[in-house]
Amino acid sequence: MKGVEYHGIKSVDGPIVAVKVSENVSFNETVYVRDRMGQKRTGRVIDLSKEAAIVQIFGSTTGIDLQDTTVEFLEEPLELRVGPDLLGRIFNGLGEPIDGYAPIISSKKINVNGNPINPYARVYPRDFIQTGISSIDGMNTLIRGQKLPIFSGNGLPHNRLAAQIIRQARLKSSDDQFVMVFAGMGIKYDVARFFRDTFEESGVLSKVVMFQSLADAPSIERIITPRCALTAAEYLAYEMGMHVLVVLTDMTNYCEALREISTTRGEVPGRKGYPGYLYSDLAELYERAGRIKGSKGSITQIPILTMPNDDISHPIPDLTGYITEGQIVLDRELSQKGMYPPVAGLPSLSRLMKDGIGIASDGTVMTRDDHAAVSSQLFASYSKVKSIRNLAAIIGEEELSSLDKLYLKFGEAFEQKFLTQGEYENRSIEETLDIGWQVLKILPEEELVRITRDLIAKYMQKDEKEQTGLIKIKE
Repeated sequence: MKGVEYHGIKSVDGPIVAVKVSENVSFNETVYVRDRMGQKRTGRVIDLSKEAAIVQIFGSTTGIDLQDTTVEFLEEPLELRVGPDLLGRIFNGLGEPIDGYAPIISSKKINVNGNPINPYARVYPRDFIQTGISSIDGMNTLIRGQKLPIFSGNGLPHNRLAAQIIRQARLKSSDDQFVMVFAGMGIKYDVARFFRDTFEESGVLSKVVMFQSLADAPSIERIITPRCALTAAEYLAYEMGMHVLVVLTDMTNYCEALREISTTRGEVPGRKGYPGYLYSDLAELYERAGRIKGSKGSITQIPILTMPNDDISHPIPDLTGYITEGQIVLDRELSQKGMYPPVAGLPSLSRLMKDGIGIASDGTVMTRDDHAAVSSQLFASYSKVKSIRNLAAIIGEEELSSLDKLYLKFGEAFEQKFLTQGEYENRSIEETLDIGWQVLKILPEEELVRITRDLIAKYMQKDEKEQTGLIKIKE
C-alpha cells in the first residue's frame, strides 16, 4: 500500500467527505475512497484543519457510510499519464480512456495542476495563425501562443466555428502543423458526437486528444477536465515540440461546477454566487498558454463560453476578458439573419493582432502590408454604419444623405461578403484582404481616412461606376 489508509469518516455532504486524520496530509493530494463493497472512488484533498481533511469525491457518494468506508491517502497529487500515444485518443474528464483501447503505456506521469511559468521565460507571441475565416483573420487575428476566447450564447454556432478553426488552422510563416487538444466540460452527448464525427470526417482525429466530461457525469469532474487537457497540451508542446491548439468548451459549465462546490463548502459567495477566487481560478487555466524560451512548441487557447442571457457583463465573460488577449463575440442578430459565422464586428478584438500582421521591422512578411490599414478602416466604417442604422430607424432611410446611404450599402456588403462565408470555405489572408478592398470600394475615397494614398493606389482599382459607389460586389 503506497499511502496511509484510514477506516471510517466523520461526515458526508454531497460530494464532500470529512476524514479524521492524524498523519501528514497535503493539499490537493489524491485520495481513494472505498465503500463496504470495495467500490473505489477517486477524490482529492481540498481543505485541511488540525482535526480533519476535507475530500472532494469525483463521482457519486451513494453507498458511502460513516463506519465501513476506508480512505487511502496516496501522498501525491492527481496525475495524468502521458506519452507519444496520446494523439488520437479519447479520455473522460479524469484522464481515463473511454475509446475502448488500452491505457497509455508510459512511465511518465505529470501533476495535472501544472507549474507556474516564469514570466521571464515566456516568448512574446508574434506568429500569425491563418484560420481561413475572414472575420477572424482580417479583423481579430489569432496569434500563436495567444488565448482568444469565443463569447457565445445558447443556440449560436460556436461549436461549428470551433470545429472549423480546428480543421483549417495553420501557421502562415512555416509548414509546421497543429495538433489539437479538445476538452468538453458538461457538454451534451450530441455535442461530443459532433466534434468526434467532424474530426473523423476531416481526417484530423489522429492529431487530436479529446477529454470529455459529459452532462450526465458528476459536475465535480468538470473541475479536473481542463487541467488534464492542459497537462496533455503542455507535454505535447514543451516536451514533444509540437504546436498545440487547445479548445475548452464550455467554460460556463466549468464555472457553474466551481460555484456548486463553493456553495457545498459553505464559502462566502461573490458576484452572482460565484466564489471570490473565480478570477484567480480562471487565470490558473488561461495562463497555461503561450511559448517558452528553449522550446520549439507552443500552446494556443480558444476557450468557449456561453454568456447567460447573452450578457457580456456577466462575471464569467467579464473576468475572462480581463485575463485573455481579446475575444470573438458571436451576435444573435446576425445569426437570425442566417449569417455564418455571426461574428460581431465591433465588440470582437484581438489585443495581439498588431504584433502578428503586416510587415515586421526586420522586413519579414507576416501577412500583407495593407492588413492593419484595411482592418482599421473596416472597423471605423462599420462603426459608422451602426450609427446611421440607428438614425434611419428614427427618421427613415429616405431622409438620409447620399453619403449615409452609401454607408448602408457598405454595411450590407460587409456583412454579406466579408463576414459571411461557408462552413467549409477556407480563405487565405490574401483573399480576405481582397474582399475587404472590394467592399471598401463602395465608399468615396475621401472617406478612407485610415488608409494611406500609397496603399489605395496599390490595391484599389476603380472604374467610373465604382467612383459613384454603385457597384456590385464580385462573387
